[in-house]
Amino acid sequence: MTMKTIRQTAREKLKGFCRVCPECNGKACAGEVPGIGGIGTAASFKSNVVTLAAFRLNMRTLHGAKNPDTTYKLFGQDLSTPILGAPITGNVYNMGGALNEEEWAGAIIQGCLTAGALGCTGDGADPAMYNSGVDAIAKAQGRGIPFIKPREKEEVFNYLRRAEKAGVLAVGMDIDGAGLVTMALKGQPVGPKTKEEMKAIISSTSVPFIIKGVMTVDEAEIAIEVGAAAIVVSNHGGRVLDHTPGTAEVLKKIAEAVGGRIPVLVDGGVRTGVDVLKMLALGADAVLIGRPLVIAAYGGGAEGVALAIRRMTNELKQAMILTGCATLSDITRDVLF
Repeated sequence: MTMKTIRQTAREKLKGFCRVCPECNGKACAGEVPGIGGIGTAASFKSNVVTLAAFRLNMRTLHGAKNPDTTYKLFGQDLSTPILGAPITGNVYNMGGALNEEEWAGAIIQGCLTAGALGCTGDGADPAMYNSGVDAIAKAQGRGIPFIKPREKEEVFNYLRRAEKAGVLAVGMDIDGAGLVTMALKGQPVGPKTKEEMKAIISSTSVPFIIKGVMTVDEAEIAIEVGAAAIVVSNHGGRVLDHTPGTAEVLKKIAEAVGGRIPVLVDGGVRTGVDVLKMLALGADAVLIGRPLVIAAYGGGAEGVALAIRRMTNELKQAMILTGCATLSDITRDVLF
């Protein structure tokens, strides 16, 4: 199995929901929500890609960083890489349905584990989507992170109990799904959460809780205030609000404000290990990968996911060698031009 054959198979199975473009930049799939495109003009999706690409690297080769260490520890789990699988669901209406939810979740969770990473699972209009993810994590002895949509509080409590029963490492809420079109179309109420609501939700569980969808410094501070164990800087892949900045644009200020109090994760526009290096240099502790793993899972199942993550990790190592970084902690703002 190669990335070339994976892409060929994925192109057939994704049935036009994703064209598996040579460059995944949001142009061909603009406005395709449902689907995996960006909302409206896809300006937010495109911003993720364009703003990350704009950062350039300082090449350094007079140093001793010959065999970089990419290991990372998150919630007590020793990982081989800071590259994680992002929470995605809705195979039927977003990806054509060649994989069912069980197959999708299994490919992400098992593929990530095989590559020494962690996979996340998502939530959608049909409760079976969330349950499939939690079941896949339970089969992996809890080594995975399910994300819950910003549902009504009592529903969130119910979903949390399912996650706890599965023994998950952590649980998250993609608060950036508050206005998601696909949820609205299916009659599933989601919406913003007040500080009081988030405090009640987070205090109801002993499992580390991640808030995904932070795009401003003030909301990063709120996340810490309400007890979040980590945040994900994310605009939901550009799928909920047109014309937001790219995540690479806002990451540095948010990471500086957080100041190491909790881990800062990020997604959006990451396609290669070089992109991962850039995000880490901007202050992220780890990076979530979305659309590239859609192609990997549809083209090669768990093996395809593992291959994609290993390839990106090797690209990260090569970029670390050429920027003088022996460990992840060496990847600082000085790496960027």
